[in-house]
Amino acid sequence: MLTSDPTIAPKIMNAYQFCMDMAQNHYENFPVASRFLKKELRYPVSAVYAFARSADDFADEGDLSAQQRLALLNNFDTELINIKNSLHNNITINDFETDKPVFIALMDVIRRFDVPLVLFQNLLYAFKQDVVKTRYHNFEEILAYCQNSANPVGRILLYLNNSAKAANLQASDAICTGLQLINFYQDIAQDMDENDRLYLPVDEMEEMNVSVEDLRQRINNSHTRSLLELQIQRARSIYTRGQPLCKNLSGRFALEIAMIYNSGLQILNKLEQNTANIYLRPRLKPFDKLKIISKGIICPYI
Repeated sequence: MLTSDPTIAPKIMNAYQFCMDMAQNHYENFPVASRFLKKELRYPVSAVYAFARSADDFADEGDLSAQQRLALLNNFDTELINIKNSLHNNITINDFETDKPVFIALMDVIRRFDVPLVLFQNLLYAFKQDVVKTRYHNFEEILAYCQNSANPVGRILLYLNNSAKAANLQASDAICTGLQLINFYQDIAQDMDENDRLYLPVDEMEEMNVSVEDLRQRINNSHTRSLLELQIQRARSIYTRGQPLCKNLSGRFALEIAMIYNSGLQILNKLEQNTANIYLRPRLKPFDKLKIISKGIICPYI
């Protein structure tokens, strides 16, 4: 356990524990900082998760105005710049000036694993975009959003595992973009209800005679089903391009990635089966999770 390492300052230990508690107490369809990761990575992964989860909540949760949300996200930007300047000036963790445990842990992660700061800045850019942009004219705009909102997470994980080779980064981008698209399609109703936000290409909606109001009213007909079928098939095509990443990795990290990959496939399968109600949000049941674990252990690359 990290907290039993006498060489780690209490300030860092407490910050990491804060992040781990957040990772373990928040529901996700996909495994986060699970026990399958080697213990040296669990806490760094939880720090990345806590950063992304907190920023995502600023963009989405509660009754804040757009200006208030952007102000909170700008504060996170300031904290990242503080990390950059502190590392440049060789400031130690104990002298690092912040009262936010997420950024104490994040500074340690960036310093120890040499993770490019721009990846965290890209994530913040996407969260700010969520505050001000609710419609996407075409699929290219959605892919550009995924490049900031999802792909940096996979790249960060590869840096943590010392696996950030060009081929791995490319495969990781495919998996992360695919997972982001899967998340869009399982949350269509929720995104519309809570934030009037829609991650479906407007031009394709028009071609298939689907209006925003149809989706808002949860219309489930041949037009809306055809629209979703197109999105899901395209997401699967993108997602499966990332399959080689599992083969390129090794050890418990490879198992974790295989489990995440298989989780995405399970959700895709459930989305394809939602013909009776395309707005039904799939959830992984215990048996589904058992299948994911068994596939990851016995045959992780299928």
